[in-house]
Amino acid sequence: MNKPNFLLITTDQQRFDTIHALGNRHIYTPHLNWLADEGVAFTRCYADSPVCMASRASIMTGTHGYTNGLTGNNNNVIPMRERPTLPGILTANGYQTRAQGKMHFHPMRANYGFEYMELPMDYYRSLEGGFYVPKGHGVGENEIEPVISTVDETHSATYWTVKRSVDFLETRDETRPFFLWTSFAKPHPPFDPCYNYWTLYQNKQLPSPVSGDWSSEPEKAPQGFYSAMYTLNNGYRMSEEQKADTKRAYYACITQIDYTLGLLFARMREMGLLENTWIIFTSDHGDMMGDHGIFAKSVFFEGSAHIPMIVRPPVASWKAGSLQGKYCDKLVTLADVMPTILNIAEIRDKDISMDGQNMMDFIDTNTNANDRIFYGNCAETYFAVMKDNYKYMWARQGDGGLLFNMAEDPMEQNDLSDKKPELVTEMKRMLTEQVQKYNPGLVRDGKLSALPPVKSPREMVKWPGFHSTVYPSDVLH
Repeated sequence: MNKPNFLLITTDQQRFDTIHALGNRHIYTPHLNWLADEGVAFTRCYADSPVCMASRASIMTGTHGYTNGLTGNNNNVIPMRERPTLPGILTANGYQTRAQGKMHFHPMRANYGFEYMELPMDYYRSLEGGFYVPKGHGVGENEIEPVISTVDETHSATYWTVKRSVDFLETRDETRPFFLWTSFAKPHPPFDPCYNYWTLYQNKQLPSPVSGDWSSEPEKAPQGFYSAMYTLNNGYRMSEEQKADTKRAYYACITQIDYTLGLLFARMREMGLLENTWIIFTSDHGDMMGDHGIFAKSVFFEGSAHIPMIVRPPVASWKAGSLQGKYCDKLVTLADVMPTILNIAEIRDKDISMDGQNMMDFIDTNTNANDRIFYGNCAETYFAVMKDNYKYMWARQGDGGLLFNMAEDPMEQNDLSDKKPELVTEMKRMLTEQVQKYNPGLVRDGKLSALPPVKSPREMVKWPGFHSTVYPSDVLH
């Protein structure tokens, strides 16, 4: 059989519980449902640095932020410059490689192994001087106030990403297998769905954000966990009605992606590409969407760090029947994408050092991925360790810590810090050793080095994410 093709689909800021087939009965996602029905859903996938650049570096290098040094959106750390990359290895092994959509690399146009790239800036350039003015509403890329798109559906960035992906499939070199990364910039703010998608949710009653014994009064909770929101948006100021509208717009952006994916999947079926193409769907991180009074990302709560991961085998694969409609609850991360693809492609090189593992090894085997210990570090501000059923999180600002039993409390509503002090001590010790290994400057006298507490949202430096569509940038949404 010919070498398999790979289609990697990523969204930006899509949390784990936003797919109808995987439990959310309030959202329209027929094509993500199809992927889940046709493949295996990994229900415990996490981003170990839940922000854009760090997560994409993990996908590109198969390494965690702790290892490669990029744990935030930092242009001064460039792990893809020093390490073998997924597209670089595939290109060297005969694959035609294409990046379509948001990559968020630095420098912006560095291809890091891709043969060809088209970025959001290319979309905006294609519409310059024309009738259509995307993102003309002025809402910034961290602001969460809902707004309607200033272009119609077929002139949106979401549609352009699929249209250009289809163009690649139709004009590619058919003598070579392909790796296509179709990367959507949504549902990252601004939450500006096209009007026809907004109307799907405009009057719908959606579940309210969750709160817990530690967060029922957010102003009394450890404020370090709220600092990202205080910097990025107005979530802490919003009424419940406003929060509901924000969620409606967020869901509408996801549904717009899903419906548009139907065009991509239809063209693949017509071209016979579903026969020999593995499809992997995931996101770089999630959004808290008001859970525990928090909006934005960066933190290691479920809404921010827990993301979807679906792997759909090609029809012709011997694995197709055995994986159809399966669920796998083994712990996986974005660093597992690269080794999974390389293993399926039968590309093995002992000189390639990766943290990730082949996710396919966790299905119907005795391999216990629950033995994996998850360590998270986001921008040297938020930290986490997960072992067995427990998750311990630490916020550097104010030295705040929280402990949860994820098996009994999957939405982190009951803090066990006071009830299990010995476990807190043990997990904080593990976390300190991890930080000491990779970030020794953050440990002093054997203890994690804290920062002064957050006193008030008003003291935080604000960054609403202002980006015009003229300034060259790969973070235009």
